[in-house]
Amino acid sequence: MEIPLIDANLGDPAFKANPYPFYARLRAEAPVARVKLPDKQIAWLVTRYDDVLAVLKDERFAKDRRKALTPEQLARQPWIPRRFEPLKRNMLDLDGADHARLRALVHKAFTPGRIEAIRTRVESLTEELLDRVERNARMDLIHDYALPLPTTIIAEMLGVPAEDRHKFHRWSSAIVSAGWSKWRTLRAIPAVMAFMTFIRKLLESRRTNPRDDLATALVHAEEAGDQLSADEMMAMVFLLLIAGHETTVNLIGNGMLALMTHPAQMKMLRANPALMPSAVEELLRFEGPLETATERFAREDIPFCGATIPRGALVFAVLASANRDERQFSQPDTLDLARENNKHLAFGFGTHYCLGAPLARLESRIALETLLRRFPDLRLAQSVEKLPWRRGIVLRGLEKLPVLLGPA
Repeated sequence: MEIPLIDANLGDPAFKANPYPFYARLRAEAPVARVKLPDKQIAWLVTRYDDVLAVLKDERFAKDRRKALTPEQLARQPWIPRRFEPLKRNMLDLDGADHARLRALVHKAFTPGRIEAIRTRVESLTEELLDRVERNARMDLIHDYALPLPTTIIAEMLGVPAEDRHKFHRWSSAIVSAGWSKWRTLRAIPAVMAFMTFIRKLLESRRTNPRDDLATALVHAEEAGDQLSADEMMAMVFLLLIAGHETTVNLIGNGMLALMTHPAQMKMLRANPALMPSAVEELLRFEGPLETATERFAREDIPFCGATIPRGALVFAVLASANRDERQFSQPDTLDLARENNKHLAFGFGTHYCLGAPLARLESRIALETLLRRFPDLRLAQSVEKLPWRRGIVLRGLEKLPVLLGPA
């Protein structure tokens, strides 16, 4: 069966503003679809809930392209500077035993017990951030609140000096927004180089001056014979710093936008704060921080939903579509903070399930609770149509979210 090529700029801010009608059409008419990315690569989109779940569990869809692509296909992959090779050894892009070994080294830092121990720091930080803006009539909820909260927490966990924290988000934004555009990828090269230099110096300092932080633990893990190479250590810190805050920034920003555009639901949540855990799960489903799971590659020709996904094909499991699938969720386009049996896929599924999910949940619950309690008149400062969305394929989040703090 020939799968037609669909023209859609998945990374464009205008598309990001409301991708749901497009995905609804795909679920109905082409649940496995082909699209052309800005760099001319062809990607396969899987959009129905059950099919997305199948992709996330199926080992035939590899994370490590080197184990899926033929030599000829590898030769046609987008160019990556040789000096960035160390970053390929991150657990997000590995499978099987390689992935399990790296994940085990950092898993203990993200257990529910360890995350719960951070609660007091998250609570105090949210209060500090809102103290800075409470006398103002307005704020940018992204820049002033959603961003500095998780950025500070993951930086403190890794031992990044306070004076350097603004740098790594600037680099992270440049890298994430590169998406699949060749021009943006070239523009991101200085940011990647600066980020790598920064991480290398951080790890070197922990060898000679160990501290009670995750960077030191990674250095000691390598020296204790856990086979964490210098490249793997570099890639691990790089991944943790980016993934450790990007998802939560989007969850807080997207979540607050959803609440402000659904005032009845926000009023219900204010009246019943005990709903917050359920509310966060519904916000993850309704306006999740990831539009797609990170890329996968077909290890072989794979029959799938009446089509054949060829070996080497780039595959995106579309989480944003699965979480609005009418086959899985009742009234999927309705925000229901009291929704029960909410088996969303916002954090993925299977062996690559988001390691930082407990941290993202904790930060988001506290961030939303504090914001709603302290600013009962919080509302949008401009129309939804004018809000700027960030570029990129995988992540979905706002560039800015201006809000008014006082009474109308």
